[in-house]
Parts: sequence; C-alpha cells; structure tokens
Amino acid sequence: MIEQLKTTKNPLFSFELLPPLKGKSIQSVYDGIDPLMECKPAFVNVTYHREEFVYKKREKGFLEKISIKKRPGTVGICAAIMNKYKIEAIPHLICGGFTKEETENALIDLNFLGIDNVLALRGDPIKTESHFAAEKGGNEYAVDLVKQIVELNHGKYMDENLVNANPTNFSIGVSGYPEKHFEAPNLKADIRHLKEKIDAGADYVVTQLFYDNQKFFDFVDACRAAGIEVPIVPGIKPIESMRHITFLPKFFNIDLPCDLTDELEKCTTNDQVRVVGTEWAIQQSKELIAYGSPCLHYYTMGKSTTVKEIAQAVF
Repeated sequence: MIEQLKTTKNPLFSFELLPPLKGKSIQSVYDGIDPLMECKPAFVNVTYHREEFVYKKREKGFLEKISIKKRPGTVGICAAIMNKYKIEAIPHLICGGFTKEETENALIDLNFLGIDNVLALRGDPIKTESHFAAEKGGNEYAVDLVKQIVELNHGKYMDENLVNANPTNFSIGVSGYPEKHFEAPNLKADIRHLKEKIDAGADYVVTQLFYDNQKFFDFVDACRAAGIEVPIVPGIKPIESMRHITFLPKFFNIDLPCDLTDELEKCTTNDQVRVVGTEWAIQQSKELIAYGSPCLHYYTMGKSTTVKEIAQAVF
C-alpha cells in the first residue's frame, strides 16, 4: 500500500475511530464502520488511550490507587476489524504508560494476530501531568519507539540471549503537524524531529487535522526540502457542532481560516454548523486531491455520518 501511495493517481480513503467506552460492546464499533465500508476504506486507525488513575481516601488516611481507564481494547478491536471486514487495521502505539518490555510484548501480540501495521506516537500527558513524562524504563520520544519497532523487524529483541529469533514485519506510521507540535519552538525544529523519525525507519506520515490547506502545502514543501520523501497523508476532521468552533483550536493547537470562521459565526444551531463544516471539508478534500495527496485520512471521533457524506462527494 505504501508503494501504491507513491505512484497512485487515485487517492486512498481511510479513517480513524475511537475504541468504545468501557462497558460498551464491539457492536458500537461496527456501527461506526458499516456506513463507511461502501466507500472502500484502505485502512482504519484505532486510537489508544492511556490508563489513568485517581486516588480515593480510605481508613486511617490511606490512599487507594484506582484505575479509571475509559477506552480499552485497541488491539482486540483491530483484530476484530480485520477479521470482519478484511481490511488493514492500524493500532496506535504510544510511549506513555509503557516500559520498553511492555511495548515489546504488545508488539509480539500484534505480530501473532497478523497485525503488522502500527502508528508510533509519543502520546499526550495524562490529566495529572503538567508535561509528558515517560514511564520508567520506557521510550521517551516517538523516535525511540520507532527504533524499538525497527529492532524487532531485524529480529533483535530485548533478551540478548535469544538465538535465531524471528523478525517482525511492521510498517510504521508517524505523526506530522502542519501547524507544528505545540511543544516545538518552531516548525523548522518540529520538521527536524519528524525527519529523525523517518531516518529511524518510519514509512509514512499522517498529519494532525488542519483547516487551511495552504499550511499543509507549505508543510509538505518544507518536509521535502528537509529530505523527507515518504508519503505524507493529510488528516481531516469536519466541524460538526458549535462546541467544535472553540474546542478544536484549543485542544489541537490549530487555527481556523477567517473565511471558515466568518461562515461559522453566522450559525445558531449545530445543524447549521455541520452543513458549513461538511462543505468546507468537501472542498478541502477536493483541493488536496488536486494537489496530489496520496490518501485522505478522516478523524471520525466514532461518528460516521458526516465523513460518509464527505467521502461520497469526493471519492
């Protein structure tokens, strides 16, 4: 598929979904995928959410550490998707919350299941952290995670006593930020870090969502000038509610173009916002295809209706 991305004249369609909340069934995942299958997705990404904890007071002043992990099942969901739909499912693999040994064990499980694609991410800090902190004995940056995966692809495991260990065959995606990662001092520095991930062995880039295509075009130009030659897949998230107008720029550290906000500010209902957001995403997608983007990747947040409408208008 990577080779196809390098030469295709017909861009691929893909999307990302969230695992269901704890207590929900796999059917909620299928309900989000089924409507999009007629658009023939090339692959589906499944996010991973770190385990988080709270401390509850007990007798005699003791504190009990209790897990409040809300979205379990990324690996299982990927296996279920591949089994049911016969398409590639790509789990997010993150640094935060894992030791290198736990990461290796997760990769071994994925390999046994026939899941040989991963998206390698550092991950975000949990709510109780002011900044990201790696697990003791874990990978600190995404580039370290990429290197560990590549080592397994070469048959090099953490146990140096293993002889004739079977190599894995993971294809590795990494993230890119057209408006730079919020922790990077500038875009040039951010692209330098991105190139380190590519040089370490990553095969392609999927970008953070954006709404100004010119920023993506400039980002791709800057990547090519820096020597990054792998496919760069744009990430698109349609605006669907009044809340998104303020939430998305704040949470993802992005800007909304003036033309878009001018139209959104005229809206008084979520339905009106969804119409504007859908049309913007359709025109954005068409322009990205005309530019030559090899694949368009949509962030569904578990809701498929709007993305289906966009895909039907574009592909």
